[in-house]
Amino acid sequence: MADPAADDNKYLFLENDFRNSGVAQADWSAKKMVWIPSEREGFEAASLKEEKGDEVLVELANGQKTTVNKEDIQKMNPPKFSKVEDMAALTFLNEASVLHNLKERYFSSLIYTYSGLFCVVVNPYKMLPIYSEKIIEMYKGKKRHEVPPHIYSITDNAYRNMMQDREDQSILCTGESGAGKTENTKKVIQYLAVVASSHKGKKDSERKRVAELMASVSLQQQQQQAGSLAYGELEKQLLQANPILEAFGNAKTIKNDNSSRFGKFIKLNFDVTGFLVGANIDTYLLEKSRCIRQANTERAFHIFYYMVAGAQDKMREELLLEDFSSYRFLMAGHVEVPGQEDDELFVETLEAMEIMGFTEEERLGMLKVVSTVLQLGNIKFEKERNNEQATMPDNTAAQKVCHLQGINVTDFTRAILTPRIKVGREVVQKAQTKQQADFAVEALAKAMYERLFRWILARVNKTLDKSKRQSSSFLGILDIAGFEIFEDNSFEQLCINYTNERLQQLFNHTMFILEQEEYKREGIEWNFIDFGLDLQPCIELIERPNNPPGILALVDEECWFPKATDVSFVEKLFNTHSGHVKFSKPKQHKDKLMFTVLHYAGKVDYNAANWLTKNMDPLNDNVTALLNNSSSNFTQDLWKDGQFPWWRSPMFGLKRCVSAAADRVVGLETITKMSESSAPTSTKSKKGMFRTVGQLYKESLGKLMTTLHNTQPNFVRCIIPNHEKRAGKMDANLVLEQLRCNGVLEGIRICRQGFPNRIVFQEFRQRYEILAANSIPKGFMDGKQACCLMVKHLDLDPNLYRIGQSKMFFRTGVLAQLEEERDLKLTVIIISFQAQARGFLARKAFSKRQQQLSAMKVIQRNCACYLKLKNWQWWRLFTKVKPLLQVTRQEEEMGQKEEELKAAKEVAAKSEADLKEISQKHTQLLADRAQLESKLQAETELYAEAEEMRVRLEAKKTELEEVLHEMEARLEEEEERSNVLQQERREMEQHLQSLESQLSEEEDARQKLHLEKECMESKVKKMEEDMLQMEDQNGKLQKERKLQEERMADLNSNLAEEEEKSKNLTKLKAKHESMISDLEVRMKKEEKARQDVEKAKRKVEAEVSDLLEQNGDLQSQLGDLRAQQAAKEDELQATQTRLEEESGLRGAAVKKVRELETLLSELQEDLEAERVARSKVEVARRDLGEELNALRSELEDSLDTTAAQQELRAKREQEVAMLKKAMEEEGRSHEAQVQELRQKHSTAVEELTEQLEAAKRARAGLEKAKQALEKESSDLSADLRSLASAKQDVEHKKKKVEGQLNDLHSRFNESERQRTELSERVSKMTMELDGVTGLLNDMEGRNIKLGKDVSSLSAQLQDAQELLAEETRQKLQVSGRLRQLEDERVSLMEQLDEESEAKRAMERQVSGLNMQVCDYKKKLDDVSSSLEMMEETKKRLQRDLEAMTCDYEEKVTALDKADKSRGRLQQELEDVLMELDAQRQLVSNMEKKQRKFDQMVSEERAVSCKFAEERDRAEADAREKETRVLALTRALEENQDALEETEKMVKLLRLEIEDLICSKDDVGKNVHDLEKAKRGLEALVEEMRAQMEELEDELQAAEDAKLRLEVNAQALRAQHERELLARDEAGEEKRKMLLKQVRELESELEEEKKQRGQASAAKKKLEGEVKDLEEQLEGSSRGREEAFKQLRKFQGQVKDLQRDLEDSRASQKDVVASAREAERKTKVLEAKIIQLHEVLAATERGRKQAESERDELAEELASNSSGKSLTSDEKRRLDAKICQLEEELEEEQANVETLNDRLRKSQQLVEQLGAELAAERSSTQDLEGSRQQLERQNRDLKSKLQELEGQCRSKLKSSVSALEVKLREAEEQLEVESRERQNVAKNLRLKEKKLKEMSLQMEDERKQAQQYKDQAEKGTVRLKQLKHQLEEAEEESQRLAAARRKLQRELEEASEANEALNREVTSLRGKLRRGGESALSGPRSSGGFRGLSLSGSISRRSAIMENSLELQEDARRSPSPPTTSPPPEDHDDFDGCYDDES
Repeated sequence: MADPAADDNKYLFLENDFRNSGVAQADWSAKKMVWIPSEREGFEAASLKEEKGDEVLVELANGQKTTVNKEDIQKMNPPKFSKVEDMAALTFLNEASVLHNLKERYFSSLIYTYSGLFCVVVNPYKMLPIYSEKIIEMYKGKKRHEVPPHIYSITDNAYRNMMQDREDQSILCTGESGAGKTENTKKVIQYLAVVASSHKGKKDSERKRVAELMASVSLQQQQQQAGSLAYGELEKQLLQANPILEAFGNAKTIKNDNSSRFGKFIKLNFDVTGFLVGANIDTYLLEKSRCIRQANTERAFHIFYYMVAGAQDKMREELLLEDFSSYRFLMAGHVEVPGQEDDELFVETLEAMEIMGFTEEERLGMLKVVSTVLQLGNIKFEKERNNEQATMPDNTAAQKVCHLQGINVTDFTRAILTPRIKVGREVVQKAQTKQQADFAVEALAKAMYERLFRWILARVNKTLDKSKRQSSSFLGILDIAGFEIFEDNSFEQLCINYTNERLQQLFNHTMFILEQEEYKREGIEWNFIDFGLDLQPCIELIERPNNPPGILALVDEECWFPKATDVSFVEKLFNTHSGHVKFSKPKQHKDKLMFTVLHYAGKVDYNAANWLTKNMDPLNDNVTALLNNSSSNFTQDLWKDGQFPWWRSPMFGLKRCVSAAADRVVGLETITKMSESSAPTSTKSKKGMFRTVGQLYKESLGKLMTTLHNTQPNFVRCIIPNHEKRAGKMDANLVLEQLRCNGVLEGIRICRQGFPNRIVFQEFRQRYEILAANSIPKGFMDGKQACCLMVKHLDLDPNLYRIGQSKMFFRTGVLAQLEEERDLKLTVIIISFQAQARGFLARKAFSKRQQQLSAMKVIQRNCACYLKLKNWQWWRLFTKVKPLLQVTRQEEEMGQKEEELKAAKEVAAKSEADLKEISQKHTQLLADRAQLESKLQAETELYAEAEEMRVRLEAKKTELEEVLHEMEARLEEEEERSNVLQQERREMEQHLQSLESQLSEEEDARQKLHLEKECMESKVKKMEEDMLQMEDQNGKLQKERKLQEERMADLNSNLAEEEEKSKNLTKLKAKHESMISDLEVRMKKEEKARQDVEKAKRKVEAEVSDLLEQNGDLQSQLGDLRAQQAAKEDELQATQTRLEEESGLRGAAVKKVRELETLLSELQEDLEAERVARSKVEVARRDLGEELNALRSELEDSLDTTAAQQELRAKREQEVAMLKKAMEEEGRSHEAQVQELRQKHSTAVEELTEQLEAAKRARAGLEKAKQALEKESSDLSADLRSLASAKQDVEHKKKKVEGQLNDLHSRFNESERQRTELSERVSKMTMELDGVTGLLNDMEGRNIKLGKDVSSLSAQLQDAQELLAEETRQKLQVSGRLRQLEDERVSLMEQLDEESEAKRAMERQVSGLNMQVCDYKKKLDDVSSSLEMMEETKKRLQRDLEAMTCDYEEKVTALDKADKSRGRLQQELEDVLMELDAQRQLVSNMEKKQRKFDQMVSEERAVSCKFAEERDRAEADAREKETRVLALTRALEENQDALEETEKMVKLLRLEIEDLICSKDDVGKNVHDLEKAKRGLEALVEEMRAQMEELEDELQAAEDAKLRLEVNAQALRAQHERELLARDEAGEEKRKMLLKQVRELESELEEEKKQRGQASAAKKKLEGEVKDLEEQLEGSSRGREEAFKQLRKFQGQVKDLQRDLEDSRASQKDVVASAREAERKTKVLEAKIIQLHEVLAATERGRKQAESERDELAEELASNSSGKSLTSDEKRRLDAKICQLEEELEEEQANVETLNDRLRKSQQLVEQLGAELAAERSSTQDLEGSRQQLERQNRDLKSKLQELEGQCRSKLKSSVSALEVKLREAEEQLEVESRERQNVAKNLRLKEKKLKEMSLQMEDERKQAQQYKDQAEKGTVRLKQLKHQLEEAEEESQRLAAARRKLQRELEEASEANEALNREVTSLRGKLRRGGESALSGPRSSGGFRGLSLSGSISRRSAIMENSLELQEDARRSPSPPTTSPPPEDHDDFDGCYDDES
């Protein structure tokens, strides 16, 4: 377990390495190490060798010697400061030392370093084990100096300060991309989530004690559970918010694989107790352009790749996703990130969304927006051949976009290609170029993604905002990009750098506030300096609002002006800020859009390209309006008005974006609404005014800075070591640049100004007392006094230090100098110490040698003595007797006794130690027992609380059950309401029958009208005879017309001459206009002249009004015009000469202006030269000032007090003073020169302005004269044109009147035919209504049977309710979609009805005009003799013709609308086909689930019976259809008979016309020629009609394709039914028969369609006339109208049902009281309701299908007017085809994929047909003109029927008006009932939702109750275990107590034995001291006795030891028996010795 701790410490703590050794210190002081600059390493270490003036000779580490300038050298810190944790403590605060310290720590894997207030973090590019739970515990509650640097330390200090001082805190993380800002932010949040979590675990100490005491497995599991981190719900959500924001806001860049492309400020709220109660996140500057373009190796936002890679099948289809390569916005395709799986991260992101509470709908909506952004990139635009206009050749991507966002495709394409803009008060559609369209789409994509990101942020904030507990304080974390200096710096970089300027100012301010507060606390003399003011000029340059305005204010100001550009913005910048200290023009760049700003981190060159566009951020207004009205709720929320940015403000504009639209984007509709009164120089953005990006960012930054100023900031600076993402590598230059940009070096610069080095008194005295050894007296002395004495003794300069209350403060370099002096002192002391030591060792060796010599002499002497005594006998006797003496033995015996005593004492000590250990263990056990008892009490209390909670939950459960019972009662009430509704439905059916009887009566009335029509036809014949007479009179009138035409020809020739003259005048006018345009282009820059021109324009407009009045007088005087024209021509020539003269004068003025401009430019160049010289002088001045500062610092550093140095200082100060005086004199001279130049410049400018104003005045006068002359000439030419046009109009009107007469005759015939067709249609519709009512009755019976079946199957369906719930949800979705489609279809039908009504109104107007024509004919008969009366009638006819032309144009517009509606229907058809595919897929899924469900159903016979009934109904339907076919064939035969009769009438009319031609003279010949021309035109008309018929056939083919799709759907349903009835063979056969019959009917219908096509082709060949075709078209349209009317009547009945619902509600209230008892029936009733809803949906579908089939049959049979009855051969063919179709259907049922292919092909065909239709429509519009001329000639023949129309009109009007009144009433009833029905449906849905919610709540509560029960059971089990353990512990304690008692007894006995032994030992010693032989016997006897006593005592001790060992083993529960040591046998030896003596 020690290894991980060592690993952790290795990455946090410093190792005791070489730096603290004296060798390193000596090496540093000996070599004089310094830093010199290096290109590769930044700085390189070198040793200083020599000084040669300003240059220094240094030696590098590799031995190379170089000379370096003295100023480039930077001093090196002593080894004491190596790898220092706080760089502010460095004695030399320079760049090299900071870089070296960071590098050494980084290579030692120490990534965190303090630098004053900063915490500098270097990205390690590898995972370090310093973020574990153990590390969190280590930093918890510790101060900054107690633990090594870490982000946890910064966070913990901020948290503790917040809790103690109640002051809000902030942590500011800045740095480059890839430096680790986001990761450190995560670590901060992780730390706070653990420390401030409200769900904390128990302390570790308690866990350890429990683990020691409890050895069972259960308690170990509890310990493991307690060891894991326990986050609460809020903490989990806070940690899970990060993956969501990273997915949508992070991307892979070159520097970083997970780079945050936005800045964020996370605000964590805490309550009073310090728990986390909520959070809020603000973001800044999202890089939204990344979603449309990226670099090659970079990625867009992660979510695009997650979604495309991770979305599964169903989601993929819903989001319309494709491969990576098919998206244009993903530039490089699928760029993979190493070590990252996109699909897994997609799942994690969705899980995070679930945790954050995002609903399924919201998640799908978010992903749809992301997919929409990708699809927008696939929209391609192309140029048209002749125009610059953009087109969209392929709109598949646009369709996908519109499908995803729920908008219309045509509206979207129109909004992109031809948006509507407001110019003044008018709305104009402007065509877009390709570039504008691309820009609009990209802007839409960016805005859409930005809005999505804002919505996600708001949603996350809503989730994290927990308002239950009130927050008292907060801790904010700012993660924002650091200072950026790129090659190309744009608007975004300016905003980021502006933010960092403000943050650096905050740092400077707070840093020195803290510094100076510490100075005040320590009582130091200090003048307050606000270093934050150093950055104020640069900040004001960017943000100043006015006087002069800053960069952002100037950008906003330029956005106001319509013709402003980026170049004009930069020019204005240079004009306003040319003299600013922090602003300059770049010298290297020649681009006009470049300017330079001097920031605190260095100079930055900005490129102002596209700044105005970025600041405005324009968006297409038409598209935003579409998205705001989307069918998707999510997109509506995204684009609603409340979230619109500044560009939606109604005050933005000033005519700017009308001109800007031509260059960039069109559609800023609201921008043009800006009132001109709002001035562009307004400083503050008021409400209602537009808000630019710059203003919004400035406001958000201001709010951020106010919050940061109100907090206590903590600064974290992240640094990227290299761009290769390699661990252990550091690029020195890159790190230095980041240190400058991050403000670390700026902070160090500020530190140098104060006293950065500080040291405590005690440490200062301890370290440097050696330098002032004799200055401090002996004894105690206060630290401050001692330091003062030391400083006085050291003779330090008072400016270099300050003495505070608790520490010493020094300037930079002072401590390094003291270290050097200390090293020198130490070297002296150590040398003296070494000398003393060496002397002592030498003296010791000398004395040892002397002792050795003396010893040698003694040995020699003893050896000589021994040689002498060796052979002496007495010596030998002495040596033998001496050992026999008793004295020698006594010493040996005493030694033995002492050894025995020592052994006994050791045994006693051991026993005492064992006793102490046992007593300690006993006390520990007692304490543990008390703890366990306290825990038991706590758990019993918890158990009691749990029981109380269970009781509350049971009470809640009972309440909810009561609510459930009430809901069940309501369900029963709703069932009763449904029964009442069914009864009301039956009543409505009866009402329907009565309406049908009324319809039959109306049919009888129409038959009467038909008889009257026949009478009228006889009268028409008589009228034709009268017409022949009228034609004779017409011939006479034509002769007179020729004479008038000759007169008109003369007038035309005169007019042509006048027109030629007017053309000449227009040419002259064009020349003048071109000259004027040239002059206007030159004078655009003169804004004052513009106002004069506008005044002149107003005067000219007044003159124009006067001239218009004169023009009215001139029209009556045509003769005088010619003379006036000649005079005007002379005047024009004179004006031309004047203009030429004035142009010459103007050229001279322009030359003067140019000369003055050259003078101006020269003066400006002089000015710039002077400025450059002044800047150079200022630079020199700054250099000198810096040199002065350097000299001062060097003088202060050097403390040599020699007289020579003082003299040098004095000389240098004198030189500095001289230099200052010279600088001031030069500055004064330069300022005088600049003032003179300014005066000259101002005088020159004033002269130029005066000359320019004179030229402007002359030009204004010339323009006034020129405009007056031009207007006069234009008025004359307009008069001439009006005369010519009036003449032509007279001729055209005459021709039109004749053509309109013919049209009226033809319209009358058509109206009569339509009446007959309407009567037939009414009869058919009644038949169809009968069929529908029968179907409804059948459906009711089927519903009743289904209800019975449901009651029988309810018991079996309980198990399968889950499957049914899913199926019902999907079915409800499908039904909702179907309802939407039905609503759209109803709306389209209503549009068609409106168009038909408009057509009828047109017909009424035509009838009125016919009446007027009759009146005019009567007048012609009366006044045929007089020509004057004829002229009057002509005038009247001309007026009528004008009215008729207006009416005709309105009709043409109505036809165009109809064509457009047809196109819309085709598009909707395509959408319906797409939805059909989706529904089929849903149907297939539903079928699979249905199969599983059907396996459980046993009773299948009931189903077979149902199908048999359906077969009978289908047979009945088939029979009804056959009867309808017969009726239609009869109607067709009648129509053919009528056609033949009309053909005969036409032939008779032609014969009569030919007779007339033969009988007439020249006039007749002209008529004959006209007839020939008429026939040629008729042939053209026939061709056009043929083309129209072909188009109709193609439309019918599209409808056939739709029918085929429906047939395929029915076939699939049939297959589903076959699978259901697979077991019952009889049922299958019956169903197959039904299907065959249906297929036969469908095949018959298809054959009829084919025959209809053949018949229409034959009719084209046979019938060549236009009238029949028109009748067929109109007949079909009327048929549709009648069908829609019947539909409305049917809907009216449904509305009546809905009205009666309100009455049923009153009855339901009475039933509520009696229905509450049915609680057990809830499940059965729910199943019934679900099935009833399904049945109702099925019935509605069947009804709608029947109605659609009815409509289609009616249309097909109505159009098939020329078809004949089927022959037997054709029936055989049909049968064969039916068989083929059956085979094909079976194949299609088996193979679904082939069906899908056919569907796609059919869609392509429909699209091709639509394109062909559009082309042919254009051709038909071209041919319309020729057709109109033909119709005019045909109308002459139809004038005979006018009188008949007058008679029939009166009768028809009354009947039609009555029918219209009835129809309106029915329609109103229908609308009312439909509303009521919708309300009822809404109420039902709401109640169903409530039921489902209640059921879900009940289930949740049941689950919770079960969980509580389980917990209670577990608690009881745990209590039992604890009780058992307690009992065991008590038993053990009892055993230990008994053992303790035994030990105490034995100890008492052992102590008594010890005392006896001691007594015996003392007595023995006393006896031994006595001498003599008398005492020898006593000791012997006593010795034996003592030996016995010793043996007894030793045996007792051994017994005690055995008992103690047994007790210990019992305590440890060891199974091995106790081992005893054998007793010592010393007593035997003792006795033995005495025996020997005896």
